[in-house]
Amino acid sequence: MFSFSKFFLAPSLDDAYSELLKNKKNIVLGGTSYLRMGNTSWNTAIDLSNLELNYIEEKNDFIAIGSMTSFRELEVSYILNNYFGDIFNAALKDIIGVQFRSNVTAGATVFSKYGFSDLIPVLLALKAKIRLFKTGILSLEDFLKETIVRRDILVEILIPKIKTNCSFQSVRKSKTDYSIINLAICKNGNDFSIAVGSRPGKAIMAKETMNILNSSENLEISIIDALKHITEEIPLDSNMRSSKVYRELLLTSLLKKGIQEVLK
Repeated sequence: MFSFSKFFLAPSLDDAYSELLKNKKNIVLGGTSYLRMGNTSWNTAIDLSNLELNYIEEKNDFIAIGSMTSFRELEVSYILNNYFGDIFNAALKDIIGVQFRSNVTAGATVFSKYGFSDLIPVLLALKAKIRLFKTGILSLEDFLKETIVRRDILVEILIPKIKTNCSFQSVRKSKTDYSIINLAICKNGNDFSIAVGSRPGKAIMAKETMNILNSSENLEISIIDALKHITEEIPLDSNMRSSKVYRELLLTSLLKKGIQEVLK
């Protein structure tokens, strides 16, 4: 169980950010579901609960998701389902239970860059951006590539407001376990977007595989080439959940299923 010395209920984002900078051991709280699994001691825990950051809203060009929005709210959102089909439901519905998903927040998961996340590959495939309080807007892909630990606060996630055919695929040892490997694929017109997570490691885009499909003159042949190439492109490894070889076999199968679903 994690612990902290002081608790700060932030009255504004400005105050939350100022408090964050006071000590390297200060932390911004999300739902704390994953923090509870560790034993880290923190100085000040900063709570954003009063800042009304739990929302899913349509804006001019984006669907905006507040950082304190729960997985359960994403899972059942009419707005997300209307634009992207059931990909959020498919990705999140098997994560432990409803009570847990009602507590886990989108912002904390994304900011923490969890390698086991089922949400992050979905957001990557949808070409999401994030808004940080100090830094401003940057692409989720660029944020995940960063090696620095930002002293900043994730305010919201921004997804392009374009109706898109999507599919989420994963394999788990049991229904509510972490994914051994997962894959999200989206198709908008002739443009494919593919992200792979639980490699194990942070989710990444399959850029070369996407290029094979997106530059295709004969899609059937390009699909075969993409299935052969994706395990060469995506770095995979072994851990306590699976071997590298097994992940390679699964990844090819998941991509094939994903392509079939978005082409329906």
